[in-house]
Amino acid sequence: MPAHAPEEVAQLWAESLTAGNLEALVELYEPDATLVAQPGEVVTGVEAIREVLSALLAMEPTFNLEVRKVLQTGDLALSFADWTLSGTGPEGEAIEMAAQTSDVLRRQADGTWCFVIDNPFGSAHGF
Repeated sequence: MPAHAPEEVAQLWAESLTAGNLEALVELYEPDATLVAQPGEVVTGVEAIREVLSALLAMEPTFNLEVRKVLQTGDLALSFADWTLSGTGPEGEAIEMAAQTSDVLRRQADGTWCFVIDNPFGSAHGF
């Protein structure tokens, strides 16, 4: 399901992650989008993003998200959302994470919105 407003992108991402739907997650990104996989690790392109998201889904996470603010000008938007994640690491260890996103979104030719830059950690620290 595509996002028809910038506010919908993060919500659809959260719903797709919770549902374990990798294809729906990947469809929310432009082909050359950039994702901060973790502080210090940036990937570009949907195939690299697919790998990162696949590993995230393997954690069988519980994910909560609340969009705080969206700033929009024309076909670009900057979105901020608070999130928490609970999951299981590869060694069976419990993983708890929380942060605030800062994401750049762009309206596509068909009127839908996609990530251009997905920064789930919300700051320049760790780049």
